[in-house]
Amino acid sequence: MKIAPNPRSWLARLLIAGALAASPALLCAQVSLGTVVDLAQRNSTPVRIAEAEVRKAQAVLSESKDVFVPSLTFSTGLPVFPEVGFTGTPPSIWSATIQSLAFSVSQKRYIDAARTGLQAAMSSLKDAREQVALDASIAYIELDTVNQELEAAKQQESYATRLIDIEQQRSEAGVDPLSELLQAKLSAANVKLARIHLESRAARLAKQLSVLTGLPLGSISPDHASIPEIPQVRGDEPLRIVPGIAAARLLARSKQNVAKGDREINYLPQLSFGAQYNRNTNLLNDVNSFFARPLPPNNFSSGIAIFVPVFDLGHHAKSHESSADALRATVEAEHAEHQNEVQIAELTSSLKELDALAEVASLKQQIAGEQLKTVLTELEVGNGGGANPAAPPQLSPKQEQLARIDERQKFEDSLDAGLDLSRARLGLLRALGHIQDWLNELHK
Repeated sequence: MKIAPNPRSWLARLLIAGALAASPALLCAQVSLGTVVDLAQRNSTPVRIAEAEVRKAQAVLSESKDVFVPSLTFSTGLPVFPEVGFTGTPPSIWSATIQSLAFSVSQKRYIDAARTGLQAAMSSLKDAREQVALDASIAYIELDTVNQELEAAKQQESYATRLIDIEQQRSEAGVDPLSELLQAKLSAANVKLARIHLESRAARLAKQLSVLTGLPLGSISPDHASIPEIPQVRGDEPLRIVPGIAAARLLARSKQNVAKGDREINYLPQLSFGAQYNRNTNLLNDVNSFFARPLPPNNFSSGIAIFVPVFDLGHHAKSHESSADALRATVEAEHAEHQNEVQIAELTSSLKELDALAEVASLKQQIAGEQLKTVLTELEVGNGGGANPAAPPQLSPKQEQLARIDERQKFEDSLDAGLDLSRARLGLLRALGHIQDWLNELHK
């Protein structure tokens, strides 16, 4: 089943895609997730292959039914040299032949197999579209997350640079040992390394989205508002029709029908209809000298031919081959179901852990934010200890930078945990056959 978006929104997406594709030098523009998914499905090689398979299956179905439709052929055979003697066939200027299959139980099996094969091809097309949509969505969401982390990493880098300046001054003043300065430089180097890693991830994701959509590299900037909320799906929810499994089942049923037809053709008769017209000629021949009466110019014949199988080892071997194909397709369909059940179980168990990790990361980020507020407040108004010798020492700007770096790091960790959770939820949606509901939210 193809996604049917709103015509106006679809036209807008096409205009955006056309503008970006025609002008690679354009600045990076915000492109919604719905547009990226639509373009990825239109540009996807697996989807186009699946569409070709659907057209092939339609042709196979038409071919299997058209054997009952009479076929008409014309032929001509004008003589080149005069005939000598009796050739055994009446000389004709042209002839017309009509042929068709009139009755065959096996052919009915083949038609059912072709019709089921078409349904399997359509399910495979739906499965390919869902997989491409899932890949594009995950890449888009990850790029949006990485961009947020990259912004936080750049802020971290500025705080780390400020920390080095502070430690340099404190080291020169003899307040802190040299090891504190080296530790600050190490922290700055780690922050820089993390930023480079994030930039590499962003470049890889941008290239992946470019390949998926066909848009110029670097022309897609994620729009966070276009990402709908991912449902908190559970593994015990009812399993809907999964297109990949449905395609495997239908393909197995199709091959089973073919096997039945190949078996029945060995012992059930077939009827075919035929008619022929010949326009005979006396040109360049003396055919009338061989018959008691002159050969008539117009000749017509028709009849029903009955084919009764008696002994045909070729068809027997073919039936064994098709039965083996049907058995293999049935086993592959069962294997696909079992694999999907295992995937659901694995995703369900990992979701519980990822949900807990995301909650922990979020709480750590909130705590780091509150600690940063406390540090900023104490730096502004003091810790309230005054000159009391037992009071804790006043905070320095060094603690501020460390708190800011820690808060940004916890923010990045929280984003990473949320990304892992989103990826697992989308995978479970697809395994349960619910992914189309979420994709429909992209086109509202």
